[in-house]
Amino acid sequence: MDLISQTDALAALCAQLRTQEFVALDTEFMREATYWPKLCLVQAAAGPIEALIDPLAPGLDLSPLFDLLQDEAVTKVMHAARQDIEIFWNLSGKAPHPLFDTQVAAMAAGYGDSVAYDALVQSLLRRRVDKSSRFTDWSRRPLSDAQLAYALADVTHLRDLYPKLHGQLERRGRLHWLVDEMAMLVDPQNYDTDPENAWMRLRTRKTNAEYLAALRAAAAWRERIAQAKDIPRARVLKDDALLEIAEQRPTSSAALNALRAVPKGFGGSRQGEDLADAIHAALQNAADYAPTVEQSAPLPPSLGPVVELLKVLLKGESERIGVAARLIATTSDLEAIALDDDAPVAALSGWRREVFGQRALDLKHGKLALSIRNRRVVANAIAVETTEPARCDEVEADLAIDPELTAST
Repeated sequence: MDLISQTDALAALCAQLRTQEFVALDTEFMREATYWPKLCLVQAAAGPIEALIDPLAPGLDLSPLFDLLQDEAVTKVMHAARQDIEIFWNLSGKAPHPLFDTQVAAMAAGYGDSVAYDALVQSLLRRRVDKSSRFTDWSRRPLSDAQLAYALADVTHLRDLYPKLHGQLERRGRLHWLVDEMAMLVDPQNYDTDPENAWMRLRTRKTNAEYLAALRAAAAWRERIAQAKDIPRARVLKDDALLEIAEQRPTSSAALNALRAVPKGFGGSRQGEDLADAIHAALQNAADYAPTVEQSAPLPPSLGPVVELLKVLLKGESERIGVAARLIATTSDLEAIALDDDAPVAALSGWRREVFGQRALDLKHGKLALSIRNRRVVANAIAVETTEPARCDEVEADLAIDPELTAST
C-alpha cells in the first residue's frame, strides 16, 4: 500500500482510472485547527485498480486528479460527498462531475434518512467497517499500515456498493431522481467563501436594516481574518458575539469591550479597532449595505390542520414507495403547499410531484381522503363531479407521525 507521491505516477494512475466506467473516491482531511480543510489523503478504486494518493508529498501536482474529476465519461462515486466536494472546489475551483452520492442514492432506494456509510455497507455487502483509524492524525508521516488499510477499505467498499445501488434504482425507474439531487450538491453556492456572504451562516429572521448591516459587516470581517490566518472562525469571534454586535452595533473600542460575548480587552486590540471601523462604515449606508432577508408570512391558524394532514400523507407515501420522507419534502414545503398550489418548492416539481406533490394538492382540494383501517392510514382518491366510478388507489402507512416531520425546518 505505497502512497503515490510523484506527479508522473499520479498521471499514470489517472490515465488508468479514466478507462473505467466509474471511480470510487474518498478523502481524509484535517480542519480542527484551520479555516481551510487540509487534504491529507485521497483514495481511489475502480475495477481492479486501488490506490492511495499523498497530497502532502513535496512537489506533487494534483492536476491529473483534477482532470479526472471533470471527465464526463467517468462517474465519480462518493458517500456524503459535500465535504469532499468542498475540498476539491477549494483546490481546483470545480466540483467533481458527473457525481453519484451513495448516501443520497440510498435514501432514494429506501435505506432511510441520511444512512451512515457503515450501516449501508453492512446492509448491502454484509461487511463490517473498521472504524479504529477514523479520528487519527492524517497529516502525520509516515502513515501507519492500519491507517492505510482503513483508508483503502473505504473506497473498496464504495466501489462494490455502487453497482448494487445503481442497479436497484435502475430497476425501480429512479435513476433520474438523482439528476436534480446531484445538481444541487455540486451547486457552487454551496461552497461560496465570499466574506460578504458569510452572514448567511448566521440564521436570522430580523429585517431591521441597521441590524442586518452590522451583522453582515461583522461576519465579513471575521471571515476575512479567518481566511487570511487560516484559523477556524470561532477562534476569531464566536457566533454569539456576532449576533450581539448586530444587536448593539458598537462603533468604538469601548463599546465593543462592553459586550458580554466579546473577549475581554478585544476592543482595544488592532482587530477590535478594525471591526469597530467596519461596523461604523456599514451603518453609514445601512439601507444599501444591509442584505435582503425574506420574511415568510406566518401560517394562518386555519391551515395548521392542513399541514398536519399533509405530514400524514407524506409519511404514508414515503413508506409506500420506500423513500426517506426528508428527500421528498420538508415541513416548510408542506406549509408552502398549504398556502399556495403553485408554491416554488421542490415537492411540486419533477419526480417529487409525481410521487407526492400532486397527491398533496389532491388532498388539499378534497380529491383525496384519509381514513383509518386496521390502525393504518389509508388514502383513497375521491371522484369529484364525474359520472366515472371513483378510482381507489390505496396507500397504507403507520399511524405514527415521524417526529422529524413535526419539527420546524
